[in-house]
Amino acid sequence: MSINSALWAGATGLLANSSALAAVSDNIANVNTVGYKRAAAVFRPVYDSHGVTSRYAAGGVTTTNNFEITTGGLLTPGTSPTDMAIAGNGFFVVRPVAGNVSATDAVLFTRSGSFSADSQGNLRNDAGLFLYGWPVAQDGSVTTNPSDLTGLEAINLSSIGGAAEATTSVGLNANLQASQPVSASEATYDPTVSANNMASGGVTPDFQRNIQVYDSQGGARTITISMLKSSTANQWHAELHVSPTTDITTGAGLVDGQIATGTIAFDANGEIDLTNTTLPLTLDFLASNNTAPLGATQFQWAASTGVAGQSIDLDIGSPTQPGGMTQYDSPSALTSTQVNGSAFGTFTGVEVDSDGFVYAKFSNGIIRKTYQVPIATFVNANGLNVESGGAFSVTPDSGSYTFNIPGTASAGTIASSTLENSNVDLATEFTSLITTQRAYSASSKIITTADEMLDEAIRMKR
Repeated sequence: MSINSALWAGATGLLANSSALAAVSDNIANVNTVGYKRAAAVFRPVYDSHGVTSRYAAGGVTTTNNFEITTGGLLTPGTSPTDMAIAGNGFFVVRPVAGNVSATDAVLFTRSGSFSADSQGNLRNDAGLFLYGWPVAQDGSVTTNPSDLTGLEAINLSSIGGAAEATTSVGLNANLQASQPVSASEATYDPTVSANNMASGGVTPDFQRNIQVYDSQGGARTITISMLKSSTANQWHAELHVSPTTDITTGAGLVDGQIATGTIAFDANGEIDLTNTTLPLTLDFLASNNTAPLGATQFQWAASTGVAGQSIDLDIGSPTQPGGMTQYDSPSALTSTQVNGSAFGTFTGVEVDSDGFVYAKFSNGIIRKTYQVPIATFVNANGLNVESGGAFSVTPDSGSYTFNIPGTASAGTIASSTLENSNVDLATEFTSLITTQRAYSASSKIITTADEMLDEAIRMKR
């Protein structure tokens, strides 16, 4: 009878509003939870099929749980450089384990970016989920794949040791005095003869300075540049040699630790003339373990140094740019040098940029890319399944994941030292709390009213 169906409708109303109360309660309780996504109980009527002339039978109501996964929360400053938030669409890729990953280990996605290093150096969030990213190769390249999970690995900071950087470029800003008298020894100057060159000290240079560079192990090496005014106008003899000479082994044409000889030329305005400059501007050091015979003007680090080969570009300026080497009638002086590379430095911390690159910082000033954090996107992110710890898993409704470089395709960018708040609005939740309470009370009235009507029907027989 219809009264019985009314009782059922009232009971379903109590159950549905209880579910709605649970969702509201979770929302209020998680208002300060990083990356939390608001839950909502969506009411749906359950109609009992009946004809037009049939008496009405109540079907009641049921609820389904929806989560506002794609609605972002407010981004606020974090307290650590490894605190991360996604500005826009997408999720961090996380897993419950950091090493020895098997096919059965879950792949999860989250917006909760409060990551910090554990005792093993792995980055994990407050829920204990480990952050995964693409490793950066030694040459700075990253192998990305939109669907290959095996290309990702747990981001680990303890694996980042100290770093040294070999010198690859040297820039010189110097002036050579145009009125410098030509030395008497210039007449017999010969860079290939020890008694008549500057590297050995046989000829006193008109200008000489030491430049410190770094080898592949961060060791400091000294290159000396020596200059002698030439009898040819606007030209200077130049030699580069390594001190001490025992650090270098040279081929034919180079003596006394020399690594380059030639002339540096200037034009009538005192600007560098690269066309008539013969001094090599690239210094190619072969590795110390090179066993092949050295050709003419070739050189290598001595076997005792045990270092790798390196190439150093020598920048002495350009007529179209300020700086470099000049020849003006002012006293000769080296005003500055620009030498890259550095000695060994220890790991001091990390930085994360908007492209998702995790940079390792070292005490010697080196900053090196170590990982890139991908952003996972879905065709229907609201179809993801909710897991514990503020994470989500793939379902048929969500579609498969796509790993994106931050800021490309539909993926958002990464904000470092930032956290995403929950997307809960307290005013809305308290309003829902009141309406849910009233609806629950109203459903209970259905039951008491139907009970009274049934009681009347039973008493008709008395």
